[in-house]
Amino acid sequence: MLDPRLFRTDLAFVQQQLARRSFNFNAELYTELELQRKEIQVSTQALQNARNSHSKAIGMAKSKGENVDALLAEVQSLGDALKEAEVTLATIQQQMAVMMESVPNFLDAVVPEGKNEEANIELSRWGDIPEFSFTPKDHVDLGASKGVEFELGAKIAGARFVVLKGAIARLQRALIQFMLDTHTADHGYSEVYVPYLVNAESLYGTGQLPKFEADLFKASDEPALYLIPTAEVPVTNIVRDTIIDAKHLPLKFVCHSPCFRSEAGAYGRDVRGMIRQHQFEKVEIVQIVKPEESEQAHETLTAHAETILKMLKLPYRKMLLCAGDTGFSSSKTYDLEVWLPGQGAYREISSCSNFKDFQARRMQARWRNPETAKPELVHTLNGSGLAAGRALIAVMENYQDAEGRIHIPEVLRPYMAGLTYID
Repeated sequence: MLDPRLFRTDLAFVQQQLARRSFNFNAELYTELELQRKEIQVSTQALQNARNSHSKAIGMAKSKGENVDALLAEVQSLGDALKEAEVTLATIQQQMAVMMESVPNFLDAVVPEGKNEEANIELSRWGDIPEFSFTPKDHVDLGASKGVEFELGAKIAGARFVVLKGAIARLQRALIQFMLDTHTADHGYSEVYVPYLVNAESLYGTGQLPKFEADLFKASDEPALYLIPTAEVPVTNIVRDTIIDAKHLPLKFVCHSPCFRSEAGAYGRDVRGMIRQHQFEKVEIVQIVKPEESEQAHETLTAHAETILKMLKLPYRKMLLCAGDTGFSSSKTYDLEVWLPGQGAYREISSCSNFKDFQARRMQARWRNPETAKPELVHTLNGSGLAAGRALIAVMENYQDAEGRIHIPEVLRPYMAGLTYID
């Protein structure tokens, strides 16, 4: 959520920033509601003062033995008017809150203009695209005889589900364990285990609710619980409603979890294979930092995700997302896209975002600045480190040979009991 003071003090600047996202903020309605809010707030305060004054007068009149019927009637009348004013004020404030909840984060100044992914900017590439003496297969054809069973997943649950068996299932587990070990041992993250069901407050805090409820799986109504779309939600909410001592920052968490997404807006996209599933595995890295450190933290966090790709020797490119492709809560996002020979294309395997104080304001996540001794909002960042299902696809397709075998990357072999390939 953006700072409400900006809307009151520099609405033109707010409109200018939101125009970069092609977000049409109804400034006329906001201005009208703000004027109504100020008027009713002044009226409410006046009624409160008048009621208090009359209440004191009643006490003084009683002490003198005077008749207080008229004063009591006035206090009753003032009380009724105050209740009506308070209801009106609450209604206006609720309307304004709904408006504010729908407003996306301001974009970082370096984010390029553009409406969709075609305007994203490639910043760098790493690794050599493999050359094959045969036509490389995609993961669907490669996995057909190796325990990747889409029909079984559909029978058990429906479309966009898969069952992994045998060595392929172990390979995904090996990838997850390797990522966790690398991020904890080499990159300084603390591993956490979190609930896979979260309440509405947690989803509101990270920006999924109310705007993206259609993308979520709701598990129950009373209490309202949702399956997590990513570990970002429960992990970032660790600091909700807290004031963190400066000496404990930065906080760095890594978490493996399943993720559940309805893919409501992805109808007809990536219907073949494991690219876009309702349930998938991911290793998430999250940082909670001081505001002045978030820009560098974003670079570092992204580099940590890149390290996994480099150690797996998977070619990838780093993209800076344009205004129209940057997520609702994010100020700036890098996408890492891994090369998939079966598709002959780069596909996203990690998004690394700096949210600045947008999530922190929604969560009331703060730190105590020792220079002022006052609580201030932290900055939050996260990224996939990596999406395990897509990493599995990338390994399968980049490490295939002419016989249809999948060779195991060297760094994963200790997790595979020394297995060098899957036949």
